[in-house]
Amino acid sequence: MVADLPGRAPRVCPQCGTQIAPALLACPFCQRLVHADQLKRLAATAEHAAQLGDPSAALAAWREALDLLPTDATQYQVVSARIADLSRAADGRPGAAKHTSRWGKGKEAAGLGALGALLFKLKFALVFVLTKAKLLLLGLTKAGTLFSMLLSAGVYWTIWGWKFAFGLVLSIYIHEMGHVQALQRYGIKATAPMFIPGIGAVIRLKQYPADAREDARVGLAGPLWGLAAALAAYAVYRVTDVAVWGAIAHFGAWVNLFNLLPVWQLDGARGVRALTRQQRWIAVAVIALMWFVTAEGLLLLLGIAAAATAGLARAADEPDHAALLQYAFLVSVLSLMTRLAVPLAGP
Repeated sequence: MVADLPGRAPRVCPQCGTQIAPALLACPFCQRLVHADQLKRLAATAEHAAQLGDPSAALAAWREALDLLPTDATQYQVVSARIADLSRAADGRPGAAKHTSRWGKGKEAAGLGALGALLFKLKFALVFVLTKAKLLLLGLTKAGTLFSMLLSAGVYWTIWGWKFAFGLVLSIYIHEMGHVQALQRYGIKATAPMFIPGIGAVIRLKQYPADAREDARVGLAGPLWGLAAALAAYAVYRVTDVAVWGAIAHFGAWVNLFNLLPVWQLDGARGVRALTRQQRWIAVAVIALMWFVTAEGLLLLLGIAAAATAGLARAADEPDHAALLQYAFLVSVLSLMTRLAVPLAGP
């Protein structure tokens, strides 16, 4: 809905001449849509993006169109269904098959086909890394993000020293950019990450996920990127033997594991919300197993919260295997990382 702005003159319907209050999205007399022309442009933009094989751009256009439609309009239901279809398409990896199919023709091309497939995979991996690096750099161009990062780093500096402070802030930033990347993939508008010392960072959504599946993908994307940051820090520690990198890896793993708590607005709550009751009990079993393996105390809190959610909270009707796999994977690897033996880092 469009917010009612004080002092804003009512519109006049071009079709029947009826005055329309600023808060309305359709004429109360003839039901003509207030933003009909803009909706046509957005629909054309979305269709063009879909034809080009860019579901994220198409989703962004359709979501913008949805905000201009009354919730009781037939068009609202049609656009919502289109968003749901495109959202599932955005989860896939279309296009890989047609790039590699021509390499497998004929026995004489078998070796060349294998080489071509390998080169394509390397190219895909390189593009993936470069794309993520580009996103991370672009995120730093947002003044609010950069300045709040520096403020948080300054606060942590006074406690742990500048090396650990900047490493910690960077790992939190990578975690948040995981959310940003997932939001962009689904065409969901949101603010840039804003750092809050002692809490971490937050992103405020301007639009909301269409369903629990989208919400789970967006929620768990943060810990997935956070895990990658922790693994990278640990790899640097193993290569350089510089203690601060080990400390950053250990603390980063612990923070991301904490974020998997299925409570309040934490990432774990978004991930578990997409699971059926049976899947939630499987998640509880994974947490219990990892507590038995690692004796990490945080897993006790995680297990209690997950069991309460499995037994009491409303569960999804349809299973989300990807969400369960991601959640179980994150709990397992992050739990193991909290047990890594790393020296304490000094200031």
